[in-house]
Amino acid sequence: MNFFENFDLKQIEDLDLFAKQVVEGFIIGLHKSPFHGFSVEFAEHRLYNPGESSRSIDWKVFARTDKLFSKKFEEETNLRCQIVMDISSSMYFPKSSNGKDQINKLQFSALSAASIMNLLKRQRDAFGLSLFDENIQVHTKAKSSTTHYHLLLNYLDNTIKDEQMDKKTGAVNAIHQIADAIHKRSLVIIFSDMLDSFKDIDEFFSALLHLKHNKHEVILFHVQDRAKEVDFEFENRPYQFIDMETGEKIKLQSNELKDHYVQQMKKMQEKIIQKCLQYKIDMVKADINQGFAPILQSFIAKRKKLM
Repeated sequence: MNFFENFDLKQIEDLDLFAKQVVEGFIIGLHKSPFHGFSVEFAEHRLYNPGESSRSIDWKVFARTDKLFSKKFEEETNLRCQIVMDISSSMYFPKSSNGKDQINKLQFSALSAASIMNLLKRQRDAFGLSLFDENIQVHTKAKSSTTHYHLLLNYLDNTIKDEQMDKKTGAVNAIHQIADAIHKRSLVIIFSDMLDSFKDIDEFFSALLHLKHNKHEVILFHVQDRAKEVDFEFENRPYQFIDMETGEKIKLQSNELKDHYVQQMKKMQEKIIQKCLQYKIDMVKADINQGFAPILQSFIAKRKKLM
């Protein structure tokens, strides 16, 4: 089932509210799961011990879970995180068709980034944002303030609303520049469809190694519409395929291309996985139809390792 089957794109007009809803629903789900220690630690809660002051009890969590948790406060920042997002035109796939709203890769990445920032803010961790197409369009330092959080949400919101086509990708140069700009050891989270990187995968991973050599940890979210971009699930009829970054067009019968396309895509996916294993980079296949839980789970697992 498509996670966004009943999704209303109007919901993302308030990124802060949407991020809170995603995170709170996710935390509640973790509290109901068998991994209590995992969820409690990350959600800044710990089980309440009889005899402790009741002032630290989180009564909202009690109302939802029927269990007593004490709030856990940290005075110092635990983690620095830089969220890096590809905003080239290919990230606007899929475009709405037949007047039907559907989420695209850029909206999915922005909503995921907003949710992660909401989690980081709750943890009093510092977070920054970098947005790139052919060039770096936004790069901020990592901070933990609420004002900074809302500034970054504003950048994401403006990006969602700017559907300019023919914006090419310069991921390799952008990542090298970001690696030089981040001066303190950080967790770097990258959202990209990596379409330009298919041309020279070695150059792309050379840029990721620049981050690793600077002592940063990396999570690469490979953002895709799996049904269309990986499995090539199109009806057997003529289509006009358009390169969203160059505007180049080609007309084809879908079944004439499918077998070759799927085979080549599988080879590329396998190469990416091998490179990530080789260089100890966490890579997550982020299917835009599967919701945000895989993104948040991967982030939490990585954060736990770093702490």
